Amino acid sequence: MFDDDDLLALSKNPLLSPLAANELETFASLLDQVAITAGSVIVREGEEGDFMYFVLSGEARIVRNDTNLGSVRRGDHFGELALIGVRQRAATVTAERVMRLARLSRSGYRVLAARFPAVATHFLQALVASLSDELVSMTDNVALLLGQRSAPRRTEVHARILDATTPVTSRTGTPIGSLLPREVDARPVIAALLDARPVSLSTALLSDAQLGALTLDHWEGREALRRSAALIVLEAAHRIAPDVVLQMGQSISGARVVLVPESVALQGRDELRRAIEREAQRIVRERVPFREEIWTVEEARAQFRRQGWVGASALLAASRSTSVTLISCGDVQALALGPCVEDSGAVAALSLSAHPQGFLLEYSPALLASVPGGESVARAAIDRELRAPRFQSPMSDDHADWLESMGVTCVGAFNELCVRGEVSRLVRIAEGFHEKQIGVIADRIAARGERVKVISIAGPSSSGKTTFIKRLSVQLEINGIRPVPVSLDDYYVDRDKSPREPDTGAYDFESIDALDLALLHEHLRRLLAGEEVLTARYDFLTGKSLRDRGPRLKMGAHDVLLLEGIHGLNPALTGDAIPADVVFRVFIHPATTLPLDRLSAVPAADLRLLRRIVRDRHSRGYKAAENIHRWASVRRGEQRWIYPFMEHADAVFDSALAYEPAVLKVFADRYLLEVPREDPAFATAYRLRRLVDQFVAIYPDHVPPTSIAREFIGGSGFEY
Repeated sequence: MFDDDDLLALSKNPLLSPLAANELETFASLLDQVAITAGSVIVREGEEGDFMYFVLSGEARIVRNDTNLGSVRRGDHFGELALIGVRQRAATVTAERVMRLARLSRSGYRVLAARFPAVATHFLQALVASLSDELVSMTDNVALLLGQRSAPRRTEVHARILDATTPVTSRTGTPIGSLLPREVDARPVIAALLDARPVSLSTALLSDAQLGALTLDHWEGREALRRSAALIVLEAAHRIAPDVVLQMGQSISGARVVLVPESVALQGRDELRRAIEREAQRIVRERVPFREEIWTVEEARAQFRRQGWVGASALLAASRSTSVTLISCGDVQALALGPCVEDSGAVAALSLSAHPQGFLLEYSPALLASVPGGESVARAAIDRELRAPRFQSPMSDDHADWLESMGVTCVGAFNELCVRGEVSRLVRIAEGFHEKQIGVIADRIAARGERVKVISIAGPSSSGKTTFIKRLSVQLEINGIRPVPVSLDDYYVDRDKSPREPDTGAYDFESIDALDLALLHEHLRRLLAGEEVLTARYDFLTGKSLRDRGPRLKMGAHDVLLLEGIHGLNPALTGDAIPADVVFRVFIHPATTLPLDRLSAVPAADLRLLRRIVRDRHSRGYKAAENIHRWASVRRGEQRWIYPFMEHADAVFDSALAYEPAVLKVFADRYLLEVPREDPAFATAYRLRRLVDQFVAIYPDHVPPTSIAREFIGGSGFEY
């Protein structure tokens, strides 16, 4: 039975207030009373239910899709859709404190309608009016949020799917994934191309467009899967150890480094790794959906501060836009800098291994098989990474330390420093650090005395080898050592004798078999024996090797040969021609880049590609699209011919400059815009434009003429 106070609470409910006193008592006689403890879930989103509830006392919170819809208190009601046949709950209602509720079941309402039709009719009229008011209010709120100009102009749109003969007509707002095949050439579709832009399959189609499918055969498809797997790991870590700050590092073919703070003791890392791995695998099995949501910049910054993602919040402070897209697979929100998969099940598999810098996230066999060079190359790269991390070296550690001392720990912090007018200071310190490290390498060579006869320098494409050699030569001469340069590019075999790539038939100039090793070995032996040698020259125009048309060289007592080329660390380069202990090997590549948020960092490979695009566009006449098309072949050659020999290096030079992406942006933004939308390179060009757009621009005036950056933007003080 309900007392007078309970009847008063019911009388204040908008659905029951129209009832007369005797009708209210009749209605109340069909209600059950329930008591709820604080923290209890009364109804759960997605589950079935038969009751609607009236609040007699206490308070509850309503949440739908992780969005807080407000609270219900004394005199309010919820769950009314259950009475009109909608059995699946639309939201979760959780008691904030102890509650007393009155509830009406569907069977109870049928009894009311049969025995007291007038009361049932009055209640139903009030319920319909309430739902109508809510619908009008919801429509007005949506219109207010979207604004008149954002409202769709049409109810139907047309999509032309690549390789299809006729366009498909669908309702405006249809998810792109529902219009694309689930597989292409037996490969699952990972993401989509919307007018050549990479997007998630959940993206709504709002206008006529051309659609394409992204699988693991495409770089952007692989990147979507990598990004998704990384976000799953961050979500798992948040659930297991929310106070541990994990940061995604650089990618290594089929894996990615997960940076773990030094404050996590080594003995505790294994236990943490296993716990995160188990939770991540559980998320994969549960097929948790990935959600992309548009937030205002202010909302997103507040969310990132709540998560402890200070860098992401700082990055948005420089945003030109008033809104930003965030991606999640649970509670953790991250910047959506590219598409993710539809749900966690698409990741298929992932694992975490112990790594010197924390963990190594290894992807599914399907992704490993799709990377340039295939699964065997990817697994070999993972094995090497676990032995000797590619992006960790004494210089890289020092690099990170001085950046941290300046407060430049992320792109957002870098942008803040630029806005404060401290660009010149950062550039001076960055360039001074490079010069000091080059001097250290020169001193190490000098310390070995006459034992060093050959300095061999290697690194992947656009690492800055040419400028590094010029600056190292200066430092060597300060130490009384005269370098005698020998370019490996002059020892190519005739073009028609060059090896070819097995899959495309194109010339494989990255292969060591593209060099005339016999001739090189002969010349090295004679030079080290003190003979005068007429070296080779390669005519790139005709593709012919001119075996005795190069410069005439002879080594003096204080001379060393300086070999430069991608094969500089490969023992086969010198073979038995000279003793191994007379060679000092240097590996150069950009290693230290800044994170955007905890999910995304500037990829070292993207930095090199941007360098190459800018250099080749304004100094060699190659357009950005040509370099993007060639990049997969370049990366495949690196995996096969460069990185496997990195462990042979006596010194590793980190050629990254923290400020460089901000300078490259000035040039790259226009060069990337030159890629036409119909070109297959457009997807990557679009992603690179979004990357450089995160940086405050720095004009080249700040860059000194001896900088490695000048090798790519022009204006170098060295002659190449």
